[in-house]
Amino acid sequence: MSWLDDLEARLESQLEDFLRTNPDQEALLAEQERRDRQEALRRQRLQLQEEAERARAALLQLASDIRCWQERVAKARRAGAEELAKRAETHVAGLREQGRQRWQTLTELGQRFGAVEWELSQLGRQATGAAAPSATAPAAGASAAEAGGGAGNDLGEAWAAFEAQQDLEALKQRLQR
Repeated sequence: MSWLDDLEARLESQLEDFLRTNPDQEALLAEQERRDRQEALRRQRLQLQEEAERARAALLQLASDIRCWQERVAKARRAGAEELAKRAETHVAGLREQGRQRWQTLTELGQRFGAVEWELSQLGRQATGAAAPSATAPAAGASAAEAGGGAGNDLGEAWAAFEAQQDLEALKQRLQR
């Protein structure tokens, strides 16, 4: 063991002794750790929201590109340019695959967001002393609204999430056609 490991072990031991003799300080330390975790989760939630918004915008742009190329396929067919139409169809198929991949990424972001919301709600309950000891994490596919139970969300945020989900479902339907 190096001197640094020895020093770390000694300091850890002294901290444990201090906290044992000063339980009020231990509670303050636990509360500060909880607040720090909440703040980190809030930053992560904001980052996930921004990332999801960018992904959603990219997905919507991709859907627009698909529509445009589908129109080009039809135009080429009407003009009798079958080779060009086939090439354009291949391009549309590639765009659709990109859409599926981006949709999966957006779904994963939603799952991560739901997990962050759930953890934030649990930390909030701990702060008020209402944490359920048998509470479990949300299912992997749970949405933010299901996972967070609306904790800390106002109606505007819930409505925006609902509209975004509806838009994404419609986009998914269009991409699967």
